[in-house]
Amino acid sequence: MLATLGEAVALIGSLDREVGAIALLSLRVSLSAVALGCIIGLPAGALVALARFPGRGAVVAFLNAMMGLPAVVVGLLVYLLLSRSGPFGPMGLLFTPGAMIVAQTVLVTPLIAALTRQLVEDADRDLGEQLRSMRLNLWQRARTLLLDVRFSLVVAVLAAFGRAISEVGAVLVVGGNIAGSTRTMTTAISLETQKGDLPLALALGIVLIGIVLAVNALASAVRGFAMRAYG
Repeated sequence: MLATLGEAVALIGSLDREVGAIALLSLRVSLSAVALGCIIGLPAGALVALARFPGRGAVVAFLNAMMGLPAVVVGLLVYLLLSRSGPFGPMGLLFTPGAMIVAQTVLVTPLIAALTRQLVEDADRDLGEQLRSMRLNLWQRARTLLLDVRFSLVVAVLAAFGRAISEVGAVLVVGGNIAGSTRTMTTAISLETQKGDLPLALALGIVLIGIVLAVNALASAVRGFAMRAYG
């Protein structure tokens, strides 16, 4: 055990090329997915929070349910869409980083939208009457409230990133875990453990845990700053 740990630390300390390439691909895929999830989820969540329309309760329940959507189910759905017989098969995205970004975007967007909806709805209870008295339209109210809860939204986005960077099922299904192309930290840890290359698997695990801890620390720092600055 200690020998394996020592080899893993040595791989990290020597800036092993394979470890670095896998970690960078994981970050690129997850950051891209979270960025796309924010573009879709932030305005969608705000509009669901403020708009009143038939079936709104069902939409809210659906968003909340999708927060726990199993990653392997997302991977299967994206695989069917991107396969040769699927509607997006001609794009040739399957078993590429692009497919992995699509899968993780589908995974994190409901999380971002659901958390945004709750935060904006809570803020609207305090500021909604004042904003409506100013005769702001729906989009203007949504933008104002999103700015008001921006620090809490950062925490929600970081939570989405934490889910994206640590998931394995979806990227494994649509990415294929191809060496030098679609191998992320989570899929590589699974593969290398099965192969018996424990130092590499442990090195990747240490890097992954370090990233997750850093994200959580950043989320705590943002939350603490917001509480000090805005009470």
